[in-house]
Amino acid sequence: MSVTADKQTTSKTAAEQAGNGDLRVVQRVVFPVTRDLDTLPLYVDPDIRKVQSTTGQDRDGTVQTVSAGQQLHPQDILSRRSVRVRPGERLSFGSYFNAFPASYWRKWTVADKAVLSVATQGEGTVVVYRSNARGVSQRVDSVLVDGSSRREFDLTLSPFGDGGWYWFDLVAGASGMTLEEAEWSVPDGGRPRGRVTLGVTTFNRADYCLKTIETIAADQGVLEILDELIIVDQGTQKVADQDGFDEVAATMGSQLRIINQGNLGGSGGFARNMYEMVSAGKSDYVMLLDDDINLETEGVLRAVAFADLCRTPTIVGGHMFDMFNKSVLHAFAEVVNPYRFLWGPIQDLGNHDFSTEGLRASAPLHRRWDVDYNGWWMCLIPRTVVETIGLSLPVFIKWDDAEYSLRARAAGFPTVTLPGAAVWHVSWADKDDSVDWQAFYHERNRLIATLLHSPYAKGGRIFRESMNNDVKHLVSMQYYPEQARLLALKDVLAGPEGLHEQLPTMMPKLRALRNEFTDSQIKTDPAAFPAPFRKKPPKKPQSYRMPSTLGLLPWAAKTVLKQTVMPVRADAKDHPEAHVAHQDGKWWSLAHLDSAVVSNADGTGASWYMRDPKKARELLAESVALHAQLFANWEKLRARYRKALPEITSMEAWKKTFDASVSGTAK
Repeated sequence: MSVTADKQTTSKTAAEQAGNGDLRVVQRVVFPVTRDLDTLPLYVDPDIRKVQSTTGQDRDGTVQTVSAGQQLHPQDILSRRSVRVRPGERLSFGSYFNAFPASYWRKWTVADKAVLSVATQGEGTVVVYRSNARGVSQRVDSVLVDGSSRREFDLTLSPFGDGGWYWFDLVAGASGMTLEEAEWSVPDGGRPRGRVTLGVTTFNRADYCLKTIETIAADQGVLEILDELIIVDQGTQKVADQDGFDEVAATMGSQLRIINQGNLGGSGGFARNMYEMVSAGKSDYVMLLDDDINLETEGVLRAVAFADLCRTPTIVGGHMFDMFNKSVLHAFAEVVNPYRFLWGPIQDLGNHDFSTEGLRASAPLHRRWDVDYNGWWMCLIPRTVVETIGLSLPVFIKWDDAEYSLRARAAGFPTVTLPGAAVWHVSWADKDDSVDWQAFYHERNRLIATLLHSPYAKGGRIFRESMNNDVKHLVSMQYYPEQARLLALKDVLAGPEGLHEQLPTMMPKLRALRNEFTDSQIKTDPAAFPAPFRKKPPKKPQSYRMPSTLGLLPWAAKTVLKQTVMPVRADAKDHPEAHVAHQDGKWWSLAHLDSAVVSNADGTGASWYMRDPKKARELLAESVALHAQLFANWEKLRARYRKALPEITSMEAWKKTFDASVSGTAK
């Protein structure tokens, strides 16, 4: 490690100053131009040292103390890349967006070192730190600065085998100091600089989508590497009809293209983005973006730079923060359990709130986490991957992103979720799509992905879990999602040949089916339902505890018998027996009731669940029969789906589907 002598601050980058052209800036230190206090902890971590002062004693003589630390000052953000440090204060850039994820660069790229360049004005100290995989901080070096100064630190990536970050702190002297700019560079290995197509798929979220376009149009760095921003508009509320669209379209010119097509779901929209990128033959990558996001554009530049320097073509994904709780990291590292064939976060990583615990204080975030897939809220895919393995599965929504990375990995292309690249997106906590029409896609697409990629005979635990989920819906009086799940089983048994044809037709059928079930009909008026009434209230308060492992089997037998045989209590059809909050609406609690008004996930309405023993018997019998048929035909179906995979994901098959979509033409 070496530090340069003081220099006059200039506009030159670290790579330019190196003089040999072998360094590339891969990460700039940036700040939110909105100065939003909710997001500021993701960019700057204040001094976490606590000052304790005695305030008195409790009645029992216990000494009480209060703790105080430095506060973040939004007004000190001077620009996108500059911040002021007040006299005597300390700011750490050991934060999510501004620390350098050294272990990811060491593991996946050709880089063997990083160069940190820090330009400051004023008096103070620059202190460089690193961490290890256990989250232990280690001081690397420090240097005093005064006046106009630029310092560079040559930092090895050798000790980051399992995890760890680099970052730096600024400690201001008596007159204060300003960070003019800072950036991280790595040797580029002679690699060329890639270009990207950004692909957004939207369905009636025109306002969100326009904001994303405006955000991209305002970032000159993104525009310099952008071939096209392609908006695949599948809705009836068109992005091009929004106030302000004409202005931003004029600004972007040929870099913005709108494609109107029928609603083919997320898989159809993102497949179109892939198709257009490959057909144009210009971009090295396509980055898929959800339509309902807030984008940190610096993440686009970082993902492209990282992908450029990966040892092998690599899918590079971004993390997801909670749209409505912006300091909360909702999705960090996603994996597929191969035995259960179920997606989810690794090690329960997620819902980490950086406003209460910064990066430096959170040991689990310092370990490098290797993933199986990345959600398509933000995901960069090299063109060579698309050309090798094809486009998305034609499955409308659900499992298209996970299946794609599993398919890519089988072909030798890994997926990396890169810290410091992220979007804000509505979290799953405000959704419960397993009880609406999307229950069909959850069940069908999980089974299809299992048939395609499970290494276990009969798909491991997939049959047990599928049957368990059917029973849970039935004992919860959720007959609509259960009917949708049975349709999904029939669809899997029908084979892969009709997947393209039903892309535009299945979702409308599922929506129409809701009219036959009261549990799927949401009413927003709180007075829409009768008051709860129960002629003979239970002797004990309602319990919301899940049955114990030992007691689950007898509980299940008793509960299924009740749900399918026992008559409904007299007044349950005229009055709900209870109002149940969404967080309490678990299968083990709803199973005790004959009817209930249950709130939906986002709190905007509720549905009336009513027990119907005849319907429960019919659905349970059909579930057993369909699962038996699937079990008996598993090997034949697996062979059919695997043989059909190259065809149904091909450019030619998708082109026929796009051409058959009659919603509109390219604009």
